[in-house]
Amino acid sequence: MDTALALLPDFALILLGFALKRAMLREEHFWAQLERLIYFILFPALLFHSVTRLPLDIRAMAPLILAVTLVVATGMLFGLTARGLFPLPAMSWASMFQCAFRYNTYIGLAVAGKLHGIEGMAAMGVAAGVMVPLVNIASAWALARHSEASVLSELARNPLVLATLAGLAWNLFALPLPQPAQHFLGRLAEASISLGLLSVGAALRLRGALGPGLRLAAGWFLAVKLLLLPLVALAARRWFGLAGVAADVVLIFAALPTATSAYILAQRMGGDGMRVAWLVSASTLAAMLTLPFWLIHGR
Repeated sequence: MDTALALLPDFALILLGFALKRAMLREEHFWAQLERLIYFILFPALLFHSVTRLPLDIRAMAPLILAVTLVVATGMLFGLTARGLFPLPAMSWASMFQCAFRYNTYIGLAVAGKLHGIEGMAAMGVAAGVMVPLVNIASAWALARHSEASVLSELARNPLVLATLAGLAWNLFALPLPQPAQHFLGRLAEASISLGLLSVGAALRLRGALGPGLRLAAGWFLAVKLLLLPLVALAARRWFGLAGVAADVVLIFAALPTATSAYILAQRMGGDGMRVAWLVSASTLAAMLTLPFWLIHGR
């Protein structure tokens, strides 16, 4: 119960964003520009800041990285199977495929920080950051197969990939980061959490996106993301001997709803953004119940 109560402020921010979009700040342009600010400036700053702050002990981090890699790989595998199970148009499948394994890092960092403070945020930053290139490559690959977009060009300009790689290089080469720069990045990182959760709420869309033929497929993707992957995480924790903060971070990571960046990528690469937006919204609302459930029963 304490765990569920600890998550209420973060979910309240999501609901506040939903309410603000519909009652006060109704302009699409405002939220679109806020999303751009978060995606291109604030969120990359958070990833870079988190990765550079954590001492990188590859041997100690290996079990955590292996566990989250297994979680993401399982999502990819079951996302691929949807192509043969359901009569999806090629571009709809390519767009929805990423909803089986992409994760909302805004929520992940907020929850990990709430439960374990700076240590939890740093561990989640590494887990999420290391997976950024993999999930973006897979997502862009699926979309690029059915469009004229280039995977390499998409990755080369993806701010999340660039920020993660820069942070890892900075850390591994032990490059100095002046104190004023650390404080500057810290301020940007702090802003990204609250504004990110508000933007998640503002982006919720649940009307008119699914026809009858796509409802079973949508249910499949939601079940994979919110039910199957946490079960894989519970098994992975035992297989890789994780405990404490690392064990919680793997479970949080697996139980996260789909990231709003899935919608952004689908739109930018000519995909089925409308249905991705529905899946992102449905998984976010459902995760308000499933995420506390997994944390309560998995700790």
